Amino acid sequence: MIEIERKFLVVSEDFKEQAFAKNHIAQGYLNSHPERTVRIRIKGEIGFLTIKGKGNESGTTRLEWETELSLMDAKPLLALCEKGVIDKTRYEVKVGRHVFEIDEFHGDNEGLLIAEIELRDENESFQHPAWLGKEVTGEAKYYNAYLSKNPFSEWKDKH
Repeated sequence: MIEIERKFLVVSEDFKEQAFAKNHIAQGYLNSHPERTVRIRIKGEIGFLTIKGKGNESGTTRLEWETELSLMDAKPLLALCEKGVIDKTRYEVKVGRHVFEIDEFHGDNEGLLIAEIELRDENESFQHPAWLGKEVTGEAKYYNAYLSKNPFSEWKDKH
């Protein structure tokens, strides 16, 4: 139930050749408050309801609870979400003993590529592939909940 995750910008599309999985994702927020988010996600043909708590000081660790939903239940819930549904393609790439999830954003967040890696410990070491760029863990502007209200297209030239 505790998620330990680090986020990075991605500097090239070389990861696509290494991906073992690729899924379209649509996600929206029933609640995008900084203290807690309640998210509806449709990944392929499966829905998910996810609740995330506030991150720790470094932004790497927070409470996360998730349950699977049928597509029939997820679609109307997605329609209830706050304005700004996220549209992205997720690629999964195994690097060493870890899996990176790389999100290629579409729509108003087009051009943004973010890699996430889940760890067992905040200080766990992992391999850094050549396509991995600057770490943005804890930078709220790269959180999906923020991007849903403040799309990358509105601030990309200022970062």
